[in-house]
Amino acid sequence: MMIGRESELRRLTQLAASHEPAVAIIAGEPGIGKTRLVQELLAGLPAETVVLVGRAEPGSLSRPYEVLLDAVDGHPEVDDAQLAALADPQRSPVERLHTGLAILTELVGDSPAVIVFEDLHWVDSESAALFERIADRRGPRLLVGTYRSDEVSRRRPVAGLLAQMERRHAVTHVRLDRLTPAQTAAMLAAATGGPAPLRAATALHHRTGGNPFFLEELLRALPGYDVEALVEQPLPWSLADVLRRQVDDLDPVSHRIVEAATVLGHRIPFDLLAEVTGAGEDELIAVLRDLVTRGVLLESGEDEFAFRHALVREAIADQMLGRQRRRLHEIALDVLLKKDSDPAMVAHHARGAGRYDDLVAAARRGAVLYLSIGSAYQALQLAEMGLDEQPDDTGLLASAARAAWLAGLLDDALRYGRRWRDLAGTTTDRAESLYLLVRIAWESRETGEMQTLTQEIETLIAQLPPGAEQARAMTAIAQSTYFRDEPEASVLWSDRALVLAEKFNLPSVRLAALVEKGSALIERPTTAATGRTILAGLVDEAEEAGEWVLAARALNVLVHGEPPTSQAEHAETLERMRVDAERAGFESLSVATYFQGRARLAMWAGDLRAAIAALEEGREQDRSYRRRGRWADYHGFFLAGLYLEAGELDRVEQVIADLATLPHNPPSAIPGLTFHLACRRGDPPLAETILDEFLTALQEQTWRAGDHAHDLISAALEAGLPAHRLDQMAAALLDPHTWDAYRTLVEAQLASAHGRHAEALTGYLSIVDAHTLAPATRGTARVGAAHCLLATDRREEAAAQAEAAGLLLAGWRGWRVAQLDHVRARLGMAPADAEPAVTGLAALTPREREVAVLISDGLTNTDLARRLYISPKTAAVHVSNILRKLGVSSRTEVGDAVGRHGVL
Repeated sequence: MMIGRESELRRLTQLAASHEPAVAIIAGEPGIGKTRLVQELLAGLPAETVVLVGRAEPGSLSRPYEVLLDAVDGHPEVDDAQLAALADPQRSPVERLHTGLAILTELVGDSPAVIVFEDLHWVDSESAALFERIADRRGPRLLVGTYRSDEVSRRRPVAGLLAQMERRHAVTHVRLDRLTPAQTAAMLAAATGGPAPLRAATALHHRTGGNPFFLEELLRALPGYDVEALVEQPLPWSLADVLRRQVDDLDPVSHRIVEAATVLGHRIPFDLLAEVTGAGEDELIAVLRDLVTRGVLLESGEDEFAFRHALVREAIADQMLGRQRRRLHEIALDVLLKKDSDPAMVAHHARGAGRYDDLVAAARRGAVLYLSIGSAYQALQLAEMGLDEQPDDTGLLASAARAAWLAGLLDDALRYGRRWRDLAGTTTDRAESLYLLVRIAWESRETGEMQTLTQEIETLIAQLPPGAEQARAMTAIAQSTYFRDEPEASVLWSDRALVLAEKFNLPSVRLAALVEKGSALIERPTTAATGRTILAGLVDEAEEAGEWVLAARALNVLVHGEPPTSQAEHAETLERMRVDAERAGFESLSVATYFQGRARLAMWAGDLRAAIAALEEGREQDRSYRRRGRWADYHGFFLAGLYLEAGELDRVEQVIADLATLPHNPPSAIPGLTFHLACRRGDPPLAETILDEFLTALQEQTWRAGDHAHDLISAALEAGLPAHRLDQMAAALLDPHTWDAYRTLVEAQLASAHGRHAEALTGYLSIVDAHTLAPATRGTARVGAAHCLLATDRREEAAAQAEAAGLLLAGWRGWRVAQLDHVRARLGMAPADAEPAVTGLAALTPREREVAVLISDGLTNTDLARRLYISPKTAAVHVSNILRKLGVSSRTEVGDAVGRHGVL
C-alpha cells in the first residue's frame, strides 16, 4: 500500500502529462517506497503511453547496458541484431551507445513515454551514459531514475551522472522521507481496516523508524493484523536475515563493538561505548567510521551515535546470548551510576541487569524530569517501567496519569488517575488526582463522572483546613463547573481559590485559578473583555514559571474566543499556544486544537478554502488513530459546518456517517447537522421531521451559540420552513447570554421573513461592522440589508450594500455567495465571482487554453478527463467556460479560433 506520497505522485503525474521532455530523480533509503511510487505512476498513465522499466542489480557495473537490456527483455519489437550489437564488446562505445538509443527510438517513436531506470546506485557506466543521452532527446517523454541516497559514492557512475544531470537539465528531485507517526498510523489503519490504537501506532513507528517496507514485513508476518500484538512480535526470519546481512562480514572486534552498541539503547554515547567495550579511542573511531559508512549507524549528535534503523539493532540483539546482554547492561549501569546520567538510560540498563531498586529510583526521577521538559510519552514509559516493580507507588502513578493525559491516552490516564486517587496518602495527593480526573472525564465526555468527582471534591474541601490543599480543590471545582457550562459558578469557585492563594502565597494555585476564571468570564458577552485581560495578563507569568499547560490553555481560550482586531496578533497567539503546548507535551493542543485555530484564522481572513484545507489536514492526521471522547473525531463537526457553508453536501453526509459511529456525541450535534443538510438539499418535509428531534435534544444542552443559531435559521429560511417554525427555533437557540451581534442578526432575519423590512434593515445596518462577526457573516448581513432596501425600491443603496458584501465574500463560496448573486441579479449587476469583461482568447485561463488546444484536436470530454487527470464533469465545465468566453457555440468553432490565432 502507498501512504503519504500523494504530493510526490501528483508531481510525477503532472510531468508525465505535460507532453514535454522531463527528468525526475527519486531518492530515498531502501524500503522507503521508491518502486511503489513508480508503480502508482505507471498504473495511472493513459493506455497510449509507452512504458519501459529497467532495473540495475548488484554487480551491474560489470554488465554494460544492464538496465536497458532488462527493460527490453522479451519485448517482441526489439530486433535481435540490435541487441547483439549492443552487447558486442568488439564494437566501439559510441556505436553501442547509438545502438541503445536506436532501440529506444524504435520502441517509443513519437508516442508519449515514461522510461524508468531503477536503482541507479548500482548502474553501470554505459547505462549511466545512456540515461544522460535519453534526457537530451526531445519529445513527450518522462525519464525517471531512482537511487538510494546513502549508497552514492565517488567510485560509482551514479555520482557523476547526478552531477551531470544537475548541470545540463531541469531535474525534478523527489526525496522520499520516512513516514511520520500519523502516516504510520494511516498505513496500519489501511492494512487492518480500522483506526490503530495510539500507543501501538507510536510504538510501531518507533520500532520501524517509519520505513514502509519494514512495517509491511511485520504486518505480513502476523495473521489477523493484531496491531497491539505486533508491537512485541519477533522479527520474521526473512526480515531479520536481510537486516543482519549489513554486519555479517565484520571482523571480530567490530562485531563485538556493534553488539555492545545494540545493548546500549537508542542513543549510544561514545564514551560509554568505549568504557563498556574497553576499546581505545582510535580503534573505536575506526570501527564507528566503518559502521557509519556501511549505513548501520549514523552520528546523531556530538559524540553520540544511533542505529540508522532500530530494527537492525533488534535483529543483532536477538542473536546474542541472554547472559551476554545482561553482562553488558551491568557494566553500562555501573558506569552511568557514577555520573549524573540520563534517568531513561539508567532505567533501561537497570532493567536489563535485573537491578530493580535502581530501576525504580531512576523511573521516579526520570518521569518527573521528562514531564518538566514536555516529553510526555517518554515520561509515561519510565513511570510504567517503575510501576511494573512498584505498582502502588503514588509518585509513579501521578506521573503516569499526567503523562498519559498529556499524550492523549485517556484510557491509561483514567486508570492511573483512579488508582492514584484511591491510594493517595495525603489530602494534597487526593486533591491533585481529583483535579486531573475532572479534566480526563471532560475530555472523555463522561459528564456523569464529572459530577460525581465534583461532589467528591466538595466533600474533601469541607474536611480540609484553609490552605494549599483546600485552594487546589476549589480550583478543581472551578474547572469542573466551567467544563459543564456553568461559568458563573466557575468564577465563584475561582475567586475563593484566589483568596486562599493570596493569603498563603500559592503562585501555582493562583495561576490555575486565574485560568479558570478568565476562561469562564470570556464565555459571556458582558464579561468577555475582563476575561481576555485576565488570560492575556497571566501568560507571561505562567511561561516564566514553567507552567506550560496553564499558559497553553490560556492562549487556547484567547485564540478561540472573541478574535483580536489584528489578524497578525491572532496568528502570533496561535503559534505561541502551539509552542507552549509542545513544551508541555500537551498533544491535543499542540496538534488537534492548533489546526482548528488555523481554520478559524482563515475564516477571519474570509478564506473558506483555506479554512477547509486546515481542518482536512488536521482530521487526516487524527483519523487513523483510535481515540475516544472529545478527540475521537475532533474536527468532524467543525468541518461538516464548513462543508455546509461551501455547499459540499455529499461530504457533509459522509462526516455525519463517520460521527454516528462514535459514542458520546453531544446530544444535539448529529440531529443539528442532519437538519441543516436536509434544508440545504431543499427537503422541507424531512427538515421539519428532524427539527423536532433536534429541538428535543437541544434541551439537554446547557450552552447556546449565536453562530449556531444563525447558521440553522439561515438554512431553515432557504428551505422555506413556515414562519412559526422559525420563531420556535429562535426561541430554542437563543438565550440571554447570546452575543448581541448574533442575536441582532437572527432577529433581523426573522423580521425580514415576516415582511417587517424596515425593522430588519435597522438590525442589519447596526451590525455590518460588528467586530465580533466574521467577514462572511458581515457579508450576509449586508446582503440582508440589500434585500430589505430592494423591498422598498431603494436600489442605489441596495447596490452599495451588495458591492460591500462582495468584498467581504470575495474568498467565500456556497450559499452566502449564492444569496449575494441573487440580489445582484435583481439589481442588474454581474455575479460576485464573474470573470472580468475580457473576451476572446485573452479571457481564457492557462488551463482553459490547454483545454482549447485539445478540443481543436478533436478530444471529447471523456478524452479530456483522461488526458488531464480530471473528472468528466470538470472537463465539461472547462468546455462550457471556453465556449462562453470565445463567444462560440460549437467545439468546431473553438478549433477555428485556435487555428486563426496559432499556438496559444
